[in-house]
Amino acid sequence: MRLIPIPIVLAGAVSAVAQTPPPPAPANDDLYQMGKQLFDQYAPADVKQKYEFPTKGQFDEFAARLEKALDEGSLDDLAEYESEARAALAVMRTMPDQAGLADWLSARLDEIEEAGDIAEAGRTKAAPEVRRGVPPSGGPGLARPPGNPAPAALRIPYYDRWLAREQASPEPSNAAELMPRLRRDFAAEGVPPEIAWLAEAESSLDSSARSPSGARGLFQLKPDTARDLGLSTFLPDERTDPDKSAHAAARYLRGLGKQFGSWPLAFAAYNAGSGRVRRLLEERHANDYAGIAEALPAGTRMYVPKVCALIAVRAGVAPEKIQNPDR
Repeated sequence: MRLIPIPIVLAGAVSAVAQTPPPPAPANDDLYQMGKQLFDQYAPADVKQKYEFPTKGQFDEFAARLEKALDEGSLDDLAEYESEARAALAVMRTMPDQAGLADWLSARLDEIEEAGDIAEAGRTKAAPEVRRGVPPSGGPGLARPPGNPAPAALRIPYYDRWLAREQASPEPSNAAELMPRLRRDFAAEGVPPEIAWLAEAESSLDSSARSPSGARGLFQLKPDTARDLGLSTFLPDERTDPDKSAHAAARYLRGLGKQFGSWPLAFAAYNAGSGRVRRLLEERHANDYAGIAEALPAGTRMYVPKVCALIAVRAGVAPEKIQNPDR
């Protein structure tokens, strides 16, 4: 049987020391060895028969490709990671203390899958539809009668595809308990409470979720951003506190909403950075998300319609019905 390397599993090494980071931080080679020891110690025999822990070179090469695909790549680039991501997730689910990283990767896997479906539909010139058992859905280019302008949802490319996908996707098991708190926190910060569902796109509603790049918590705040928003990131890491992180994320989104005057643009800036969104708006003489969507990286092109679809399905608020941000 051919062994399949699992590059992302290395990130599991970080979790073993996440609660008590040593000064100074261990070198990358040390983290790599910790990850391999965790795999050797805890992975079941059947998993070890199917998968092998990657070499250091394999991991470095994979991490560089994945980061580039998310931050700079096309939908085709992102789609290439589906088999590797699935294999990595299978290993992570068998290892202790991997729920945080696994939930982060699970949320990304949805985006990788959808990127693959879109890329395949484009190659075959098939009618847009969502595979994997999700009902077909019309795309943003559907013709409309003269004088009947398209609603805002149709100006968010791939929104209808994500709407069909999320309609077939159950809520996370802790949503009923957690979401009322997050909605109250967002409302307290002057942000439409339904936008709190952004947390599902970020972390699958796992407050311990963490990414290889250092983002953490329900809203996947990176360390610098979290500190700018007044959160501690070390002993304790307040990004893992549901209420504190929700207030911080809501303040951040409120500022992005005021800056861009549009929630889809604010979501794009939350994911890709406000500087990139502002630059693309200027370069393309655009004033809405649709005007820059094609120039955004694949990760963001999947993220924005995913967030809008989650808000529509979970909260019953279509994108055009969300209260406009104050400017």
